[in-house]
Amino acid sequence: MSEVYPVYETKIANSGIFNFKEVYNFLFEWFRSLEYVVLEQKYSEKIRPTGKEIGISWLCLKKINDYVRFRVKVSITIANLVEVEITEEGIKLKKDKGDIEIKFSGHLEKDYENKWEANPITKFLRGIYDKYIIRSKLEAYEDKLAEEIEESSEQIKAFLALEGRKGF
Repeated sequence: MSEVYPVYETKIANSGIFNFKEVYNFLFEWFRSLEYVVLEQKYSEKIRPTGKEIGISWLCLKKINDYVRFRVKVSITIANLVEVEITEEGIKLKKDKGDIEIKFSGHLEKDYENKWEANPITKFLRGIYDKYIIRSKLEAYEDKLAEEIEESSEQIKAFLALEGRKGF
């Protein structure tokens, strides 16, 4: 059985004007540009008196080699989403206004193909392999994963900041 353990977690929250479809597409394409396979596990939408509530969960997978892969869980929660009209350079545009929260949770998955699970001897050898042979590589992978998640967080923060300033 593969071994999955947490490496890095962060979240961002923003209230204001943004375009939900553009945020969704930006984040999706960002992870694809980092060579992740993005699997949408959940998409829910509810209409409330205060506006729409949207919940999205993604599982992003990136193969590093035959033994290690990155798993990033992305959770997007939007509350009080309403459509508003803004004026940008004299042109009226429809945008969204609401509260958005995006959580990133990165995990390192070892032996995701279960090649070392065949018998007790290979399981034992896997422990030795992890502790003594590739320990420094695993630490480097953890750093790389944390760096990718932090960069993703910074990119979406910048995107939301730019979107929020348009039209004012």
